[in-house]
Amino acid sequence: MDEDGLPPRAPPRSALTLRLWLAGFGIVLNGGAALLLARAGFTFLAVVLALIAVGLVVDLFWVVHRKRRGDPG
Repeated sequence: MDEDGLPPRAPPRSALTLRLWLAGFGIVLNGGAALLLARAGFTFLAVVLALIAVGLVVDLFWVVHRKRRGDPG
């Protein structure tokens, strides 16, 4: 217990793990939608979603790098 009679506070956490899961979900969702749109003939939308998926892959690797470096989360 602290001086004020309350239990000790939990240490602050970063949102890296949440970002990791959201990036993975976004890769699967956007990649799948891009494939379906490409097969349906919507080439422009498929390219846009594929580019978003590539950006999410970069974000995923960046988050993994930060977690390996020892950042909390």
